[in-house]
Amino acid sequence: MEITRRVGLAAALALGLSALGFGPARAAEPLKVGFIYVGPIGDHGYSYQHNEGRLAVEKYFGDKVKTTYVENVPEGPDSERVIRQLAQTGHQLIFTTSFGYMNPTAKAARQFPKTKFEHATGYMHAPNLATYTARFYEARYVIGVAAGRVTKSNKLGYIASFPIPEVVRNVNAFILGARSVNPKAEVQVVWANSWYDPGKEREVAEALIAQGVDVITQHTDSAAPIQAADEKGIWAVGHSSDMSRFGPRSHLTALVNDWSAYYISRVQAVLDGTWKSANTWDGFDKNMVRLAPFNPATPSAVKAEALMIENAIKAKTVHPFTGPIYDQKGKERVPAGTIMSDDALLKMNWFVQGVVGDVPK
Repeated sequence: MEITRRVGLAAALALGLSALGFGPARAAEPLKVGFIYVGPIGDHGYSYQHNEGRLAVEKYFGDKVKTTYVENVPEGPDSERVIRQLAQTGHQLIFTTSFGYMNPTAKAARQFPKTKFEHATGYMHAPNLATYTARFYEARYVIGVAAGRVTKSNKLGYIASFPIPEVVRNVNAFILGARSVNPKAEVQVVWANSWYDPGKEREVAEALIAQGVDVITQHTDSAAPIQAADEKGIWAVGHSSDMSRFGPRSHLTALVNDWSAYYISRVQAVLDGTWKSANTWDGFDKNMVRLAPFNPATPSAVKAEALMIENAIKAKTVHPFTGPIYDQKGKERVPAGTIMSDDALLKMNWFVQGVVGDVPK
């Protein structure tokens, strides 16, 4: 009886000390991190690569973090609802990964001032809202050089998503690269008005091929254009990830986005208490953008030239938007020897010479 009473007193004392903070330390709650994707993670393109970044976060931090993702979220009211729901369920850091999420993210940042938000490709900021994007145009320029070398028809095709500065800028970088080695090259732009629509993307690719295009690139997320090109025996360029498995004969190379290092650094900053709002725009130099391996059938001289220009861009001795640059009407937009400012690049809404097609207003 005495032994039982002592055990009971010991247990009660331990419970009381624990309640006062003197007991065994509780394991820290994991940091909840949310991700919102405009497409499916199986698109093998843009959303797929963002999700690869999320998986890298989980692998790096282990049980220190708990991640959540929501895929196929349309830009607009649906995204606002999803962002708000993540904030309400205790996610301390939320990445919204598409341009059209900008206004809903900014609104959520005002509603949840203790939550930290990161928006990809946008420009709105707040003390708890940062932005990040990649200098995709660096890779587009190098890919354009390669396309200008391998084309036989001098007709290049570009499947574009939406007429926002990011997309317009990348079209321009592509043809500037192509024309730097092949002044006869032209690029036909067709707007898909979607980030991810395999049926529409294939339809556009087939229409471009029928017009004599022999190199296709895209700013859309499915591998459908690669597959169409492979069937017709022409070159194609993957978007966001290495898509060579979908077109082993046609896949020239790809623009690869790697968000892993950025996501890990921003999660670490929250854990350390050092997170601050910022505007991040990195490229080849930080490995946020890189090229997929070139097709083995690519001429060795083309691969060597592409590598040389990539290294020059990393070293800041080459900038894709160095004048003279003329618009479609022949007006000089950038004087000789002048490099376009980041501000001008972020607002770009006009096509350069060599582009066939218009920027919808």
